[in-house]
Amino acid sequence: MELTVRWLKGSPAHLPTEVVERKGLGHPDTICDAVAEHVSASLCRAYLERFGVILHHNVDKVLLAAGSARPAFGGGEGTHPIELYLGGRATAELRGERIAVADITVAAARDWLARYLPHLDAERDVRIVPLVRPSSVDLGRLFERGAGGRVPLANDTSVGTGFAPLTPLERAVLAVERTLNAADTKHSRPEIGPDIKVMGVRRGTRLRLTLSCAFVGRHVVDLADYLDKKSGVAALAEAAAREASGLEAEVAVNAADDPSRGEIYLTVTGTSAEAGDDGEVGRGNRANGLITPYRPMTMEAAAGKNPLSHVGKLYAVLAGRIASDVAALLGDGGGADCLMVSQIGRPIDDPLLVDLRAEPVAAHPPPPGKQGQEALDNALGEVVRDHLARLPDLRDELVRETILPY
Repeated sequence: MELTVRWLKGSPAHLPTEVVERKGLGHPDTICDAVAEHVSASLCRAYLERFGVILHHNVDKVLLAAGSARPAFGGGEGTHPIELYLGGRATAELRGERIAVADITVAAARDWLARYLPHLDAERDVRIVPLVRPSSVDLGRLFERGAGGRVPLANDTSVGTGFAPLTPLERAVLAVERTLNAADTKHSRPEIGPDIKVMGVRRGTRLRLTLSCAFVGRHVVDLADYLDKKSGVAALAEAAAREASGLEAEVAVNAADDPSRGEIYLTVTGTSAEAGDDGEVGRGNRANGLITPYRPMTMEAAAGKNPLSHVGKLYAVLAGRIASDVAALLGDGGGADCLMVSQIGRPIDDPLLVDLRAEPVAAHPPPPGKQGQEALDNALGEVVRDHLARLPDLRDELVRETILPY
């Protein structure tokens, strides 16, 4: 492993302008990510139960084609089902024993939909097309070579990035979506659908949040009720943003509404996937749940990749954890970016490159001289090596779905 350490000139929190986005749980892109991840974890558990090992798979090619619907106050109806295409590769046979990959993937997809989109009938409102094919021979053999050794071999050549700590705007955007999609909120405000997108803009210390929030027609009586409930969403969002960031926030909800024309964001199922908004894995949140154009990012989709050896998933999560521990080591006010590069066929605990950019606090500037730099490199190297040594723990968390990379 080659480790480089450089000094970060400042996180986006120091810039005059910052932009952050999150696509919520019911957004079509997030649905695809979440379904892909649940399918992968379900395959892992089936493989472990049947064969005692995780077999090769990457099910990160999920596509959602929106349906059509006629929303209405007090109800509405779907007129054409959502179509969900489950693509990717998975091992379907080992030593003459077959495993029902198609059945597992379809069942996992319906399970997630039923659990997290309660206004949607996962059987009636969604048509699922399983297109997961057998793994390629070359990748299957590479996977088997790695699985047979102490450390799995990287399934791909890719880059993972992470950063810490979150800026006030990043915290606010996360907090708003999570608050609106929290179980307690849904219990008291069932009109709020899970399809919530938050776009946050900071100018100086002023936050402006634009929310897209799908309202569920059966819980909205009329236009006046809609406008009243929309105001309630704005108040909830303002409070969540203020608590998370310590800054005041101006919130606009469903900015495209034109009540005078009766044009409002009303749905049957609480997601735009019911009528007109398609989705695809990898087009939404990165592994930490945010879209952060002012931060280092990659186009790598973490969701749905196997958690044993696909570094496009593992390093995306690991880089964030390394950055968080480096920031903690630097002290309150410090920060870090981490970039990890893999090489296919190389042990996953031996990345080709780990590039750390550290932002020290004013009270602890970069150590002077060669010896000071070497001491810092050694301390940060220990953080990296510790996390690499605990990769099996990360794998288990992903299989159990205690962490969700979207």
